[in-house]
Amino acid sequence: MTVQREQAAQQERYDVVVVGGGAAGLSGALTPARARRSVLVIDAGRPRNAPAAHVHGYLAREGTPPAQLLAEGRAEVTGYGGEIVTGSVVTAERMDAGGFRVVLEDGAAVEADRLLVTTGLVDELPEVPGVAERWGREVLHCPYCHGWEVRDRPIGVLATGPLAVHQALLWRQWSTNVTLFLHTWAGVGEEEYEQLAARDIAVVDGRVTGLEITGDRLTGVTLADSRSAGCEALVVAPLFTARGGLLAGLGLEPTEQERDGHVIGSYIAADPTGATAVPGVWVAGNVANLTEQVIGAAGAGVRAAAAINADLVAEDTRRAVAHRAVAHSRTWEDTPMTKDAKSGAELKSGAELWDARYAESDRIWSGNPNAALVRETTGLKPGRALDLGCGEGADAIWLAQQGWRVTATDISGIALGRAAGHAAEAGVADRIDWQRHDLGESFPAGEFDLVSAQFLHSWGEMPREKILRTAAAAVAPGGVLLIVGHAGYPSWEHNHPADVAFPTPDEVLEALELPEGQWEVLVSEEHERIQTRPEDGQPGTRTDNTLKVRRTG
Repeated sequence: MTVQREQAAQQERYDVVVVGGGAAGLSGALTPARARRSVLVIDAGRPRNAPAAHVHGYLAREGTPPAQLLAEGRAEVTGYGGEIVTGSVVTAERMDAGGFRVVLEDGAAVEADRLLVTTGLVDELPEVPGVAERWGREVLHCPYCHGWEVRDRPIGVLATGPLAVHQALLWRQWSTNVTLFLHTWAGVGEEEYEQLAARDIAVVDGRVTGLEITGDRLTGVTLADSRSAGCEALVVAPLFTARGGLLAGLGLEPTEQERDGHVIGSYIAADPTGATAVPGVWVAGNVANLTEQVIGAAGAGVRAAAAINADLVAEDTRRAVAHRAVAHSRTWEDTPMTKDAKSGAELKSGAELWDARYAESDRIWSGNPNAALVRETTGLKPGRALDLGCGEGADAIWLAQQGWRVTATDISGIALGRAAGHAAEAGVADRIDWQRHDLGESFPAGEFDLVSAQFLHSWGEMPREKILRTAAAAVAPGGVLLIVGHAGYPSWEHNHPADVAFPTPDEVLEALELPEGQWEVLVSEEHERIQTRPEDGQPGTRTDNTLKVRRTG
């Protein structure tokens, strides 16, 4: 990806990814950025109105060059924390764990909770020599965009479909000198001929075979029988084709738009807010509305973005309510979770308990490695590492990025699936072996230079001391065992079960039953950290402990 800011996409997942950086896309990005959402705009850099010299019909921005409008829009988006990168998106895929994976032409990928597609359309021009080269200069389509600039000049209308007469009558508002070239269209009826005559619009038979250019200006057209006809602007009716190919993987295909049985273009169907038939995907601008002008596209982007933010707020609220219910009914340290939060089914095993926990949300943990792991392993020579209770994989991925070959284990298949996906996106999938174990019953084979047990606590029964003794036995000579756990309840919890105890580092060390003379203690300490209170998002504190020992024999 080529960067429009100082660096490329700064994270793997965003609240909103906007594909397309025109008026609709930038407006659709500005709104959620101002709503304090994480937003990424991916722009291919091929705006539809690039050939035009100025934007018209945009209140207070009349006559602004398109490139200037986009540059100022980008600055506004990034000014509110949005990110913009240049790239072409080839596909979007729904992820099993929720959200979308957006894949670019260069192989890069990002994830999004919501997707806004504002890729616009392609103007497929009539195949007349010279038309494509003069498009946006004297070859025109929209009178509200260009009519004032060619007022009172000779205007030709190239008939290729049922809109031809409508176009001729419309452009007559800007000039009394309008000619309809029938070209390839033979569908003009008697009533329409009467209308044309009443408005003094000339009608010329014959196919147009080329444009006449004098001094780099359009002066007329050439017909198949070698006749010439003068005009200084030529109006055409392109086939408006939605740039919606990236949505095919989500099951969204363009819908053809017809007039009088004649296809005039295609669009991605959506409701008035831009919401498509695929939950979580919105469209705005010309990809959804063939006739949208720049100001309308910008408005559509804002409308879609507001709907997206409302949808995210609703989801955030559902999660907060569920989390609050869980937080008020139990903590992992006391009352075991025995029923699935969604189905109410009884949960029998530790695997079911943790699968149910991970199923509550698309992401449970922050996605960042544990600070104690980073602090205590930085500087160690990378070798073979074992990550016990790896969860969604942040620690294992960080270790792999430092050069370790990692075996990562968890009891939850859902967690391991997410972790493997994150590792693939981080480019370290080949350095991590994901294994599913109930550590009280099975344990990864082999010896390791680092064995890490970060917050190895669980609902229900778990033989923690036995597992940690097995972990110590798996440490190779010269290797390190790192155990990090909670030393108490968080500061905001005051009603604690009397029979729940948190072991101190010395108690953890004693329970390991390490042979004398074969281990050295490197770190044994408690430390306080800031932790967010789940009920209101305010900061609180929690005390953890760290035990780091090295096997010497």
